[in-house]
Amino acid sequence: MQMILWAAGGTGFTFLMTTAGAALVFLFRQKISDMIQKILLGFAAGVMIAASVWSLLIPAIEEAEQAGWIGWIPAAGGFVLGVAFLMLLDSLLPHLHSGMSKSEGVETTWRRTTLLLFAVTLHNIPEGMAVGLSFALAAQHENSATALTAAMALALGIGIQNFPEGAAISLPLRQEGLSAGRSFFYGSMSGFVEPVFGILVVLIAGVIQPLMPWLLSFAAGAMLYVVAEELIPAARLGTHSNGGTLGVMAGFLLMMILDVALG
Repeated sequence: MQMILWAAGGTGFTFLMTTAGAALVFLFRQKISDMIQKILLGFAAGVMIAASVWSLLIPAIEEAEQAGWIGWIPAAGGFVLGVAFLMLLDSLLPHLHSGMSKSEGVETTWRRTTLLLFAVTLHNIPEGMAVGLSFALAAQHENSATALTAAMALALGIGIQNFPEGAAISLPLRQEGLSAGRSFFYGSMSGFVEPVFGILVVLIAGVIQPLMPWLLSFAAGAMLYVVAEELIPAARLGTHSNGGTLGVMAGFLLMMILDVALG
């Protein structure tokens, strides 16, 4: 129960940060400029890369070794499964990336706004899993303040990048002709999958505790797939891609500092 409560608290925070970002639609109607969009996408990529290493893969290896296993086997195996899982979702779920005209996934007659929403929702899934598992890991080590602060650092880093992400979905939806209220609602709900999948994966880990190293690396593989498939390419679209590159560096640096200083 403690694992579930902590995971719900951590993923609830990241969901609220997405909601706060989506609320910017009530203050601004203009679409975010291309340069700012690149910087924010790059920043999100940097945070997710650092989180995948320090908050997920390294703890997965340490947990496996403490259980008497060869550390890299569950880390590598879970990583591959996470990539395969996101590839499967990417090929099945209809979605449309911002700035693109052709949707991905199975053919559908869904509206453009629905496809845009699905694109953001898709890459929020591994973020929720990552935060939920970090708090579950902290709950398993009840006497370890380090594990809890590391989980809090991850939630803070993901939450920071979720704030502009909420705006990045609600403002384009407003430009597509939706009302401010509906744009806010859809932007907010794009982050709701984080507590859902965060709690779901914790339930699995609680039932089968030896799976924790596999699940941690699974979340890392899924997050890095999103980074390589979507965030970094989008951050470098067109000319003057230095903004996106610097965004990656800034996001990575911030998450690294948070994780090392707090964890």
